[in-house]
Formats: sequence, C-alpha cells, structure tokens
Amino acid sequence: MFESLSDKLHDVFRRLSGKGRLDERDIDEAMKQVRRALLEADVNFKVVRQFEARVKERALGADVLQSLTPAQQVIKIVHEELVAMLGGGSSRLEQAPQPPTIIMMVGLQGSGKTTTAAKLALHLRRAGQRPLLVAADVRRPAAIDQLVALGKQLDVPVHHEPPSVGALGICRNALRHAREVNATHVILDTAGRLTIDEEMMREVIAIRDALKPHETLLVADAMTGQDAVRTAEAFNERVGLTGLILTKVDGDARGGAALSIRAVTGVPIKFLGVGEKADALEPFHPDRLASRILGMGDVLTLIERAQATFDQEQALKLQKKMRQATFDLEDFLGQLQQLKKMGPLQQILEMIPGMGRLTKGLPAGALDDRELKRVEAIIYSMTPEERRHPEILNGSRRRRIARGSGTTPADVNELLKQFMEMRKLMKQMTAGGPIRGGKLPKGMRLPF
Repeated sequence: MFESLSDKLHDVFRRLSGKGRLDERDIDEAMKQVRRALLEADVNFKVVRQFEARVKERALGADVLQSLTPAQQVIKIVHEELVAMLGGGSSRLEQAPQPPTIIMMVGLQGSGKTTTAAKLALHLRRAGQRPLLVAADVRRPAAIDQLVALGKQLDVPVHHEPPSVGALGICRNALRHAREVNATHVILDTAGRLTIDEEMMREVIAIRDALKPHETLLVADAMTGQDAVRTAEAFNERVGLTGLILTKVDGDARGGAALSIRAVTGVPIKFLGVGEKADALEPFHPDRLASRILGMGDVLTLIERAQATFDQEQALKLQKKMRQATFDLEDFLGQLQQLKKMGPLQQILEMIPGMGRLTKGLPAGALDDRELKRVEAIIYSMTPEERRHPEILNGSRRRRIARGSGTTPADVNELLKQFMEMRKLMKQMTAGGPIRGGKLPKGMRLPF
C-alpha cells in the first residue's frame, strides 16, 4: 500500500544525504517534497500541514543543522512524527472486569466487517480466550450464513437466530448464552449499509445502549481513502467509537486513510487486515508501520509471524541437516509451505531492513507467489526417493517430472542447479565459514 510513498520519501532523504551540512533552504525544499508525497498518497490536507510544521520546526533546530549527520537526524524526526500521527503507542482491546467482554463491530457493507469479526475471534482464541460470535446482521441474511460458515471453519461458536427475532433481541439472547457457556468475549457482527443511513444508526445505538459494549470497533476499508475517514467521523459522532480496524491494507491503495484516520478522528487503530486468510489480522503498532513506510523494515512483526508459523523442534532438526549438507527437496518443500503461511513473499521481504529496496531491481514477476506454486509442482512430481536423493535424477527422470508438473526440462534443471548451490551455501554458513568474497556466488539466487 505504501510503496509509492516510500519511494518518494526515499528519494527526498537520498538527496539530503548527498548534501553534507544542511541549511534552512535545504530543509524547506525537503519539506515541500515530503508534503507533496503525502498529499499524493491521499493524506488529509490538515494532517499534512500539521505534520509538515512539526517536522520543519524540529529540523531547523541546532541539533540538526549543526549535526555531522543531519540527513539521518531529519529521517529520525520524520519517523517520530509519523509515529505520533499514527497514534503513538499501540492500543490494546479493553477487557471487562468480569467476563464476557462485549465487542460491537460496526461499518459499511463491503468493508469486510463479517470476515474481520471472524478473524478477531480467531486472534482471541489463539491468545487463549473463548470468543462467541454473534450474527446480528438481520438485514442481510447472507451475512448470517457467512458468519456461521466462518465459525465452523475456524472452530469458533456462532450464536444465530431467525431474523424475525430482531438484532437487539439476538444480541441480548447471545449475551445470556455467553454467560452460560463461560465465553470470555462476545463479538457482535451488526448490520451494515452501502451508505450511512438513519435506520442503521438507530439500530446500532439501541444495541449500544442496551448491552453497553466495552469496545465499539469500526471496520473501515483502507482502499476507500478519505471516504474511510469520513465514515469514521460519522460513526464516532453518532455511536462513539473506541477503536478502528483497517482492512485491505495489503492492497494497492495510496495509504492516506491509514495515515489520516487516527489524526482526524482521535480514535486509535487497533488492528490491520493484511490479507484474505483467517489469520491475516495484525495488532497495530504505529512505530512498525512508520518504519515500513520509511523503508526501515519491520523485523518484530516478521519474528512474530515466524514464531507463529515455524515449529522450533523442526527448525533445530533442519539446522542439523543443513550443517551436514543432507537438507533435501522434501525439507525444502516443507519450508516453502511454511513460508507461504507467513504471507505474500513481497510482503515478507519488505519487513527485512533494506530488502524492500533491493527487490526493486528484480525482474517483473520474480517475487510472484505463482513462482512458488511452479516450484511446488516440480517437487510434487518427484517420487519420495527422488526428493530425498536429488542426485539420482537423470535425464529421463527429469523429463518425466517436467511432464508431470506442466513445466520444461530446462525449468527442472534450473531448480535443481539452484537448490544444489543453495545447499552448499547453507553448509558453509551454518559451519560458521565466510562466504567467498563476502558475496553470493555469481548467478546464485533462491530456487523460486
């Protein structure tokens, strides 16, 4: 989402870095470029003006102009002000003194509200909680069916009743049921509309007044830009929001909603929807998002994803196999599948400091997840014996594998060549030896 903004800010700071000492004229020009980049990213105009004024005031201080590394000082200031714009520290869900904690989800149709309710339930269940989903959208029967289907898929209970009971009646009955089954959280999926209307607001307000939810979370589509900000303002004014969940953050929108919505509404962002999968919901950390925007990576989120995906015991076994150069294609296939669970390859690489910039020079499609599927197809077309001992793959076997995977013998040869080189490199690195010349071998790349 922030690729274009990141590129433009990188160019601004690169020009500053080449100047050595800075004067007021350099700061003015840099801030003009930063302002233009933020406006083109669809950030709210008032928010941009306030951000620019704060950064400029700090950048003109003696600690920057007289510094030996003024460009780095400016980047530090921009990072700190981005974090402040995004809300400062992380904001967690409120907990009821006595369970269950009631969470009311509100939002317009198409924002991903029902799916996000299920994602939040999964997030809570993985944290050791016992959530109960409530299908309270009686205006759209498909929403009830969708939530029931998601609940079965994620093994999360769903309270649902005929629409004739009414949204308020369903919510009251669900709360009683939650107390009977000792649920820790009740997640109310309320009705949405294509646009904000009075009937929807009255229904949501009635549920709020009757159940007094501990959290009222607006699910807003980040792809809609400043429309999402205006939606948040309207809901906050009428219902009173305690938090925001931005969905479709992995899309190709300009990102202005994510940067504006906290500053305009004063309501904290609590989660980001970063994909379509059920586990693609991340707690929002302003400092991490600011680091991603400035191309500094996001190592903490990467580590958290890896810890949730990879098995520690299996990782130790693989480390031993790498050291002994017995890492085979069956092991590689398993690691490839674990990697896919962490998210799109491009998204993962951008979390590694500096790697996002390096991937810009790769050929188009080099980081396409379809390439991973092609590699999987080739390995799946091998017998277990061939995966464990790739050295037995002669010409006729390779031609058979190519036919079975819908690829060419050249594709199979290329994969095997790169895998063998990678295995040698792994043995060298795990043994603690240096890579010859401090660089990867010429032509060396990952086998996907």
